[in-house]
Amino acid sequence: MRIVHIGLGNFFRAHQAWYTEHAPDADRWGIAAFGGRGGHLAATLSEQDCLYTLRIAGEPTRHEVISSISHAHTARAGDQWRMYLRSPQLAVVTLTVTEAASALTPGGQVDLNHEDLRNDIERLRAGSQPRTVPGRLADGLRARQAADGRPLAVVSCDNLAGNGARAKQVVTAVADAVDPALSRWIAANISWVSTVVDRITPATTADDIDAVTTESRRQDDVPVVTEAFTEWVLAGDFPAGRPEWDEVGAQFVEDTTPFENRKLWMLNGAHSLLAYAGGIRGHDTVAQAFDDPILQGWVDQWWDEVATHLALPPTEMTRYRAALRTRFSNQHIKHRLAQIAADGSQKLPPRIVPVARAERHAGRLPHGAARVPCRLVMPPARRRRAHARPRHRPTDPGKLRHHPGRRTNRPFATSTATWQRTPT
Repeated sequence: MRIVHIGLGNFFRAHQAWYTEHAPDADRWGIAAFGGRGGHLAATLSEQDCLYTLRIAGEPTRHEVISSISHAHTARAGDQWRMYLRSPQLAVVTLTVTEAASALTPGGQVDLNHEDLRNDIERLRAGSQPRTVPGRLADGLRARQAADGRPLAVVSCDNLAGNGARAKQVVTAVADAVDPALSRWIAANISWVSTVVDRITPATTADDIDAVTTESRRQDDVPVVTEAFTEWVLAGDFPAGRPEWDEVGAQFVEDTTPFENRKLWMLNGAHSLLAYAGGIRGHDTVAQAFDDPILQGWVDQWWDEVATHLALPPTEMTRYRAALRTRFSNQHIKHRLAQIAADGSQKLPPRIVPVARAERHAGRLPHGAARVPCRLVMPPARRRRAHARPRHRPTDPGKLRHHPGRRTNRPFATSTATWQRTPT
């Protein structure tokens, strides 16, 4: 087993597992994937010999059987996790978790006082099983250190700018709090790879499972539905090697920043706008919302603002914007707005705030950027006056709420620490 992954979800199975499946040297690699603390997905995949169907929805829709995952485990499988990390054959650890898993303060420092991290540090000191992703990584790397393991690469595929550097910062801080010698070993032996990942992959529904059974004539209880478009941009070293992902379209670059901003602002930012405004206007999916002329106009306004702040050639911007139009209009992809709207206090700062600040620095009002948080915190009375029919209520651990009479929504303002500093 040469790859271990944390985050056994649909996106990983549509993206990193797909790239490994199609790499020319795929037979030299295998993935041991770890999911959450619930065991349903890992158990079902194991019952299917870790095979699953990837339904690529479009014109035409096609199906692939993905076989690059060799073993599936839950997060509770600590002994197996440490066993893989001790193995001299292991070369790559990949991560796909969410923005909500970030443990950084608004100032960019690691929040070791965060209850989950603090508890994990105590568990690691006591030799018991950690629960957070940074804690599990520190635990596994400690096992590798004890086994005199070779250097390897940790590849963060989280939807965050500078995801490799963030992962390094958090894991190193946890390790240092547990054992400074472990922190020094990590600094000397672990490469942290930053990435930009992109493939629209909605949650699987019962209708999707029925469609796969009917169309492929195979019973698959855990298929994945995705689009044809896929992108993976990586920057960093692989001291123990990697699959030939570049032969199937992955790009290896010196700096992912321009690609991060393009994706976070143009795709994810537009998704957030459609999620909050689309829900108010009675839509359920991205395709429905993008078919709304008013919302499409708002997205175009947002994209116009973004384009002035991206360090990419105009031809690249035109190509990417046209691709987004096609992707957002794909009626075969049921990308639920409620799924996108969740955890807004974590998602909006990297997606919206940088463009808003750049517009203000340029002396312009960020009309496109302002629409997103305005729709998120629109009070019920305003929705009623607009005859709006909200289709979903965003779930958010940041507890984003509208407070009448206040100039800012405090939880959101605190999470970004940015709106207050924006020049007027």
